[in-house]
Amino acid sequence: MTKPAKDAYIIAARRTAIGRVGGLHRARRVEDLAVAALSAALKDCSLESRDVQHLIVGNASQGGNPARLIGLCAGLPDSAPALTIDQHCASGLEAILAAIRLVRGGECDVVAAGGAESLSNAPWRLAKPRMAQQTPAFIDICLGSMNATVVDAEESLAARSQISRSKQDDYALAARKAGRSAQAKSMLSIEIAPVGTTAQKNRDEWLEQADSREDLGELPTFAEAAGTLTAGNTSQPGDGAAIAIIVNQAVYERLGRPKALQLAGSASVGTAPNASAAAPIEAVRKLQNTLNGAVHWPSVVHELNETSAAQAIAYRDALAVAADRFNQNGGALAHGRPLGASSSALIVRLLAQVRSAEVVNSPLFYLAASGSQDGIGTAAVFASKG
Repeated sequence: MTKPAKDAYIIAARRTAIGRVGGLHRARRVEDLAVAALSAALKDCSLESRDVQHLIVGNASQGGNPARLIGLCAGLPDSAPALTIDQHCASGLEAILAAIRLVRGGECDVVAAGGAESLSNAPWRLAKPRMAQQTPAFIDICLGSMNATVVDAEESLAARSQISRSKQDDYALAARKAGRSAQAKSMLSIEIAPVGTTAQKNRDEWLEQADSREDLGELPTFAEAAGTLTAGNTSQPGDGAAIAIIVNQAVYERLGRPKALQLAGSASVGTAPNASAAAPIEAVRKLQNTLNGAVHWPSVVHELNETSAAQAIAYRDALAVAADRFNQNGGALAHGRPLGASSSALIVRLLAQVRSAEVVNSPLFYLAASGSQDGIGTAAVFASKG
């Protein structure tokens, strides 16, 4: 007989500030960033590192199993297994979904999961020469870069959705304004785990870039003259970590039923690589069909791990998401996109919104969506609890 699934709750989630590659976190390794986020999340929910029975970390650049090193550096028990997942930008969200399955299946009571990325310190990857006289060549694994395949997919989506360069620049400017406004109002303080002793070290570095509309308009496009994507209207890679704590019903009750997120459903879907920009949209549509009316979709708050303004606009329009329920604090365009950690940062943002909600037992649902390299989309919708 199949055992009934148990309840699982995301009761804490923290992230580090997101730094530019070679910037804020240039001297911090992936374990330094992950331990800071993990330690802060555990402190928030009054748990200790010894309570964690499993660790799952999304990472796209390190190689090997950095989750194990992170667990040891964080003081987790030697007996706690550690797993690394690489699904590029969806890695962190996939790690959290895997953790929820562990708890629901009854294998663990407390699991830590999320993503961590240190592109500033990632190892270089070289192709082995075929002949002795050949020079080793770097392997293009497209970590955070707008490579030709990604640009083509984003440009194709922009063309199909009739999203002009002007609309993309306007959206990008508004996203950064929203991010800076959230920072000025100290709304990000419940998200960010400190990793330095000064306030400057605990602020998203990309928010310091104060672009004007004129500045964005002067940037060259990645593609030829007909292109619309630029460095100003696409999200930029970075260093950072975002870790969540997932517990079962018994632990949740023991901790006093804090505000939390509970998974209502998730879906993943593949698309053709040249249609990868639309993968998050297709994942949400699949999720909507799967849940079949169990969620009141107009009330859902969305956080998309967007690669570009074109993708964000297309997603919002295709799914009829109200502007005030979409990437409320600016999204990756404002804060940066630390690859494997970028989709778990969505969970940090959503839980922060649940905690700051003024209405107790609000019926709102919260959705996280992300694409990943070569055309895979992942989406998960959560109910607020507590």
